Amino acid sequence: MKHRTVESVMTPLDDVVCAHPHTSYKEIVRLLTEHRVSALPVLGDAGRILGVVSEGDLLVKEGQSHQGPPLRRPLTSGEAAKRRRVAAQTAAELMTAPSITIQHDEHVAAAARRLERHQVKSMPVLDAAGHLAGIVSRGDLLRVFLRSDEEILADVNTLLVHDFWLSPEGWTATVDEGVVVLSGEMDARSSTRIAEAGIRRIDGVVSVTNALRYAVDDEAAIPARDRLAEAVLLAGYRRNGGR
Repeated sequence: MKHRTVESVMTPLDDVVCAHPHTSYKEIVRLLTEHRVSALPVLGDAGRILGVVSEGDLLVKEGQSHQGPPLRRPLTSGEAAKRRRVAAQTAAELMTAPSITIQHDEHVAAAARRLERHQVKSMPVLDAAGHLAGIVSRGDLLRVFLRSDEEILADVNTLLVHDFWLSPEGWTATVDEGVVVLSGEMDARSSTRIAEAGIRRIDGVVSVTNALRYAVDDEAAIPARDRLAEAVLLAGYRRNGGR
């Protein structure tokens, strides 16, 4: 089972609006407004990304008229950077560098975590050579949840039967609006936990309701061994496309 990569959901390079080091403040505002984007990658020679200029970078100038009297102490590094942006006139002076980026072949879940961790709305996507390949936004990442229930169910069955080698007898899986419900019985308790953990990683799954019963509580008998077995199975799953 393959997982969606950033490349499959990103805005490709041909459709990305970019700035260059000497792009003026007003031109950046025009580009952001006309194309309804919140940030622009700033490109140097050969498509190398130098940084990103965002609405937040531009809004610093908007507040310059509300500054108080000069401080009677040395500026902190953050205050000094803000003062420089107030006087900035070009993308090179306004941009945030280095920018938060992600590789084109990384999983969409990795992109979502990075956007959340750094509290940014979008980030540049790089190809194998380190050149700009596209832009991925929060909205792009949400596309995985547009997968049909039928597609998700097919992935559930493939994962459990063919990847995890769990017998298809005795249990069933249904999907409704991205919510997977597992019912019936499996041979061992460890199998029910492995099934749930794997399904949660399938693209487009909103949540998993695990109503599975089990014939043998193998975890109670030898929990260390079964935790190791679960880890080995999930590690193999990740090597075959999971993240």
